[in-house]
Amino acid sequence: MKKLHSNERASKIVIHNQTIYLSGQVGNAEDDIQAQTLTCLEKVEALLTEVGSDKSKMLSATVWISTMDNFDAMNQVWNKWFEGVQPPARACGESALARPELLVEVTVIAAE
Repeated sequence: MKKLHSNERASKIVIHNQTIYLSGQVGNAEDDIQAQTLTCLEKVEALLTEVGSDKSKMLSATVWISTMDNFDAMNQVWNKWFEGVQPPARACGESALARPELLVEVTVIAAE
């Protein structure tokens, strides 16, 4: 098992048995839902690239949004990001996030 970018609370990347687990990624608090979603996905992509993987190897994703009112706008960015790639299994739920200005958080499990 390998843990990368760890602090006292979490590791951004955990690799175990050729499976990659990413901690929740969030966007910039001052941005709208679409910009925050894109930032989340860009962070996911950067972390996967760092360990030799990519979005085509994503197995599952969990998306938390602060209100279902943002569901369609978030999905517009999500769908565009996965154009040409089969998307992973996904769950999406409404949740209070760590700070009220955060609108979306994405966690990912991927293959190496």
